[in-house]
Amino acid sequence: MSPEPKALPVTRGRKFLQVLEGARTIFLRDGFEGASVDDIARTAGVSKATLYSYFPDKRIMFMEVFRHELAREATDTGALIDVDLPVEQVLPFLVQIISTYVTSDIGLRVFRVSVAEAERFPLLAQEYYESGPALLRQQLVKYLDRCVQRGELRIPDLELAANQLIELAGTAIHDRALFLGPQSVDRELVRKVNRGAVTMFLACYGSGKSSLMEAAE
Repeated sequence: MSPEPKALPVTRGRKFLQVLEGARTIFLRDGFEGASVDDIARTAGVSKATLYSYFPDKRIMFMEVFRHELAREATDTGALIDVDLPVEQVLPFLVQIISTYVTSDIGLRVFRVSVAEAERFPLLAQEYYESGPALLRQQLVKYLDRCVQRGELRIPDLELAANQLIELAGTAIHDRALFLGPQSVDRELVRKVNRGAVTMFLACYGSGKSSLMEAAE
């Protein structure tokens, strides 16, 4: 197995995003090994020469696609965590974002590809962890700490609480979607999981200043 390529500057031009989107479609569908340059070029609507002008190495192209996908994942949660609203208003939306992503087609594809290619791309696997699960946990810790400072929550271990919230948001539905497909998880099941996650979290860590019934609605 050839060594994992180091991060190199990527040439950007008029058709860069077009090439990147075509590569994203094929890599998430077929994985690294199954993806062909011909399919990527055809899906992107460019010639192979144009494709190679941006990405001379298929492995570098895969890494760039993956990094862009991780950046997309982090944006939604990070923006919501910075909102200065009471915890009972923010928490249901945080749980909804997490549960929606882990059961979405794109979320499942990114998860499968990251696991399948972890041995081939160990540095990328580490980057996935740091830019995905670890970053989400850090963002939640930051938000939960603000809630503690405002007296809305009582949390002795912020990292543990953040991990618990993530797990509660995906209870049963992540595994179901992973093995049976996202179509097996209907909206009512997701709403049920979301309500339960918020209610259990606030029952454990709530300070009594917020209404569990309102958060569960």
